[in-house]
Amino acid sequence: MKKFTLLDGLVVPLDRANVDTDAIIPKQFLKSIKRSGFGPNAFDEWRYLDHGEPGMDNSKRKINPDFVLNQPRYKGAQILLTRENFGCGSSREHAPWALEDFGFRVIIAPSYADIFFNNCFKNGLLPIRLDAAIVDALFKAEASAPGFHLQVDLEQQTITAPDGTVYPFEVEAFRKHCLLNGLDDIGLTMQHVDEIRAYEQRRKAEAPWLFV
Repeated sequence: MKKFTLLDGLVVPLDRANVDTDAIIPKQFLKSIKRSGFGPNAFDEWRYLDHGEPGMDNSKRKINPDFVLNQPRYKGAQILLTRENFGCGSSREHAPWALEDFGFRVIIAPSYADIFFNNCFKNGLLPIRLDAAIVDALFKAEASAPGFHLQVDLEQQTITAPDGTVYPFEVEAFRKHCLLNGLDDIGLTMQHVDEIRAYEQRRKAEAPWLFV
């Protein structure tokens, strides 16, 4: 998992509430259990004018010019600004996989579905909760300033706007530690690899019949 420390990223506004995980990555793309390759189909039903299926050549599909992620000004955006209850619906971990593979590192919203919120941290995404009034102010600021960037400092737990306004945010200490150090569940386990090997050797000596 990639480490997260400081990000100065372009913001893309997704001005919708209650965006569910089926909108983030439609169900037909859930056949793969790899973490990569889902980015081209993130928000598939909104990005394209036809019905998407696994294996399709997305470069030949008709895009929806009205969908915000298809607008050239937002190419390369790493910060997704959206509304309340983002990530609701089914608990598919493919949703943060798709967002991360698309290129997002940060999501800013007033609230999230709990399972999606937890899955983001496990997959290198930083979901930030800000008051709805602040989120609304950021939407207005972005609309009036093409190329709107925010600087996100995880160590200091701050978001800095182009005008110098600083917005503090909360993040649980253990999740912060994992993101700063690029540790997912496997990475956390591998920190104890010496103890695990020692335990396995001890068990082999104590109960060799289990390893025949």
